[in-house]
Amino acid sequence: MDISYNWLRDLTGVSVEPRPLAERLTMAGLAVDAVHEKGDDHVLEFDLTSNRPDCLSHLGIAREAAALTGAQVKLPDLTAKNVEGRAEQFTAVEIEDPNLCPRYAARVVRGVKIQPSPEWLVRRLQAIGQRPINNVADVTNFVMHELGQPLHAFDLAKLSEFRIVVRRARAGEKIRTLDGVERELDEQMLVIADAARAVAVAGVMGGEETEISDATADVLIESAYFDPQSVRRTSKLLGLQTEASYRFERGVDYEGVRRAQDRCVALICELAGGTATEDAIDVYPKRITPPTVRLRPRRVEELTGLKVSAEESRRILDSLGFEPAAGEVEDGELTFGVPTWRTDVRIEEDLVEEVARVYGYDKIGEALPPSPVTGEYLVGDRRRRAARQVLTAAGSNEAVSISFIEESSGVDETGASRFELLPGLQQVEGEGAWVALSNPIIEGARLMRPSLLPGLLEATRHNFNHGTRDVRLFETGRVFAASAGSDGGGESRPVEVESFALLVTGEALEDGKAAGRPSDFFDLKGALEAAADAMRVGALEFETASVRHLREGQAARVRVGGREVGNAGRLSEELAARYKFRQPVYVAEVSLSELLAVGERPARYTPLPRYPGVSRDVSLVADRRVAFGEMRRTILSLGIEECRGVALVDVYEGANMPEGKRSLTLRVEYRADDRTLRDEEVDAMHARVVAALEGEFGAQLRG
Repeated sequence: MDISYNWLRDLTGVSVEPRPLAERLTMAGLAVDAVHEKGDDHVLEFDLTSNRPDCLSHLGIAREAAALTGAQVKLPDLTAKNVEGRAEQFTAVEIEDPNLCPRYAARVVRGVKIQPSPEWLVRRLQAIGQRPINNVADVTNFVMHELGQPLHAFDLAKLSEFRIVVRRARAGEKIRTLDGVERELDEQMLVIADAARAVAVAGVMGGEETEISDATADVLIESAYFDPQSVRRTSKLLGLQTEASYRFERGVDYEGVRRAQDRCVALICELAGGTATEDAIDVYPKRITPPTVRLRPRRVEELTGLKVSAEESRRILDSLGFEPAAGEVEDGELTFGVPTWRTDVRIEEDLVEEVARVYGYDKIGEALPPSPVTGEYLVGDRRRRAARQVLTAAGSNEAVSISFIEESSGVDETGASRFELLPGLQQVEGEGAWVALSNPIIEGARLMRPSLLPGLLEATRHNFNHGTRDVRLFETGRVFAASAGSDGGGESRPVEVESFALLVTGEALEDGKAAGRPSDFFDLKGALEAAADAMRVGALEFETASVRHLREGQAARVRVGGREVGNAGRLSEELAARYKFRQPVYVAEVSLSELLAVGERPARYTPLPRYPGVSRDVSLVADRRVAFGEMRRTILSLGIEECRGVALVDVYEGANMPEGKRSLTLRVEYRADDRTLRDEEVDAMHARVVAALEGEFGAQLRG
C-alpha cells in the first residue's frame, strides 16, 4: 500500500523526514518496503499484515506516526457548506439482513456538475497510483485512502423508486459490475438493490447501470459497514478483489461510517457545486459495542523484558487512541476502551504488544524470560514418542496431513461420514454434525476432518501414482465433529479427539526385510499392538464387527480393558474403488485420547526361570469363525497357574477339511516355579485345556 508523505504531513504536521520516519514506523511493526520520490512528494510503500486494517489509510498511518513522534492528528473538515432538506425526502434505506450489514448510511447531494477533478486532487491520487475519473468518483477514492472507509456514489435518478434495499442476492440473479463483466450471484452474497434489481455487490463493486456519468445531477453517497467474512467469501467466489473489498474483508471502523460520509459530501459540494441534505439516513439496528481490556503494567516486563512504568504505558496507549475506561483498579490494573478502528485488539497481550512496539522493540534484551516448565514434555508426550519410535523402527513412515479435507472425502451424499467415527465423536454423528470453515484457505477443503484416514488414503494414492506400491504409514492428530445440539456453525465449541491411525499395504516386512508375501490384517494388528505396548497401555483386544469403512468379515473393533477405542481391518471395496486402489489396503484408527487415559502398565521384573518348561501342541478342527484370541482367552481363564503362554503355530484350510471348518494348531507352555513338572501333571493340565476348547467351541481333535 502506498502512502503520501505530504498527505501525512497535512494530517499530523509531522516534521521527521520521510526516510527516518519510514525506519521508525518499520521498527514499530509497520514495515515500509521502500521510499521513493514522486514530484515534490515522497511515497512510502507499506507491507502490512492482515491484522492491521486500521493502517490501510493515511489517517491510520498518521495515528501511528503521531504516537511515535509526539505530533497531533488533525482531522479534516467534515462540514458541507451547502445543505438543504432532509435525506428521507429524497431516498429511503432498508436493511433486510442486519447480520451481514450492521450499518448503512445514505446521504444525497443534488445539483452536482460532473467534470474533471482539480489539479491538487489529481496529484494526490496519482501519487499513490490511483487513476483520476471525475470529480465525484475521485472524491470517493480520495476519502477511502484518507480515512480508510470505502464509499460508493450512485446516480440517484437511476435508482428505481429512489430507494436502497440491502439484501441477499436472489437465486440466479445477475449484475453487470463497473468493470463491464456480467456476474452471476448466489443466495449467500449480499447486494445493494433498489426497488427492482441489484445495483451493487456489497463491499466489492458497484453496478454499471447506476454509475456516475456526465449527465448525473443528483448522487446518493453510500457509507456502510459490511460483515468481513461475507465480503471475503463474495470477493473470492466472484474472483473480484477491489480496494473496497480489501478493506471491508479485514474490517473497517464501524464508527467511522458517518465521519467518512460527511467528509465525502463536503468535498463533493466544494468541487462539484452540489447541495447536500442536512442529514443522512443512518440505519444502525444493533449498535456494536467495542470491548474493554485490562492491562497489568507488570505483564509488560514479564512478557517482553521491558521495564515500562504504568504512566508511560498509559501515555503510549492514550496516544494510540485507547481511552482509560475506569482508571486504576486493584493491583495497579488499568482498563482501556479499545478504539473502534482497532479490530485486532481483544486481550491483555494485545495491549502489551502495543506498549512494547511504541516503546521500542530494539530495547528488548537478549535474555530469555524465566520459565519453570522450560524443556518439560507435555502430558503423554513420552508415550507418543515411544509409539513413533517403535513404528519407525519397524519400517513405517509418519505422515502429517492438513486438518481440513474436501467434503466429499469425509461425508457421503446423505451427509453421513464415510468412516466409522471414534468413541467420543459417535454421539454427535448425523446431519449438521461436521465442523465447516466459513472461509477455507484451500478451495473446496472446508470440512474439519472427522477422521485421519482420508489424509492417509490420499497419501497412499499419491504414492501409488508415483510407482510406490509398498506403503506403511501412521499419523497422530486431532479429529473434529460438532458438539451435540450444534449446527456446526454456532457458538458451541467442536468436539475434538486425538486420533492415531495406521495404514499397511503392499509387501510385508519381517525383521526389517521383505517377507515375500503381501501384507495382511495381522501385519496391521501387529503394528498396532507394538505401538500400544510401547505406550504401556496393556493388551489390545480385537473382536469381529461390522465397521462402515471396512470390508465385511475382515473388520474388528479394538478394545482396551473392555473399553472400545477404535477399529481395524481391510478397506471396503467401495472406498478402495473410490481411491482406485487395486491392491488390498489395511487401515486402523484408534482414539489416542482413550489410550493415553489408560494408566501406564507398571514394569514388572521377574527372575529367569530356574526350571524348564514343557510345551504341548494341540491341533483342533473348529468352525472358521472361531478366532485364536477367543481360544487363548478361554485357556487362560481356566486359572491353571502353571500355564505360562499360548501361541498360534499353524492354520490349515485345504483338502480333507469339512466345509466351513479349519484346523488350528496351538502351542501351550507349562512351567512351575518350584519344581520340574512331571509328565502326568502336564497331561492332566493339558487334558483340561483340550476339554475346555472342545466344550466351548465344539472343536474336535484332529487325527
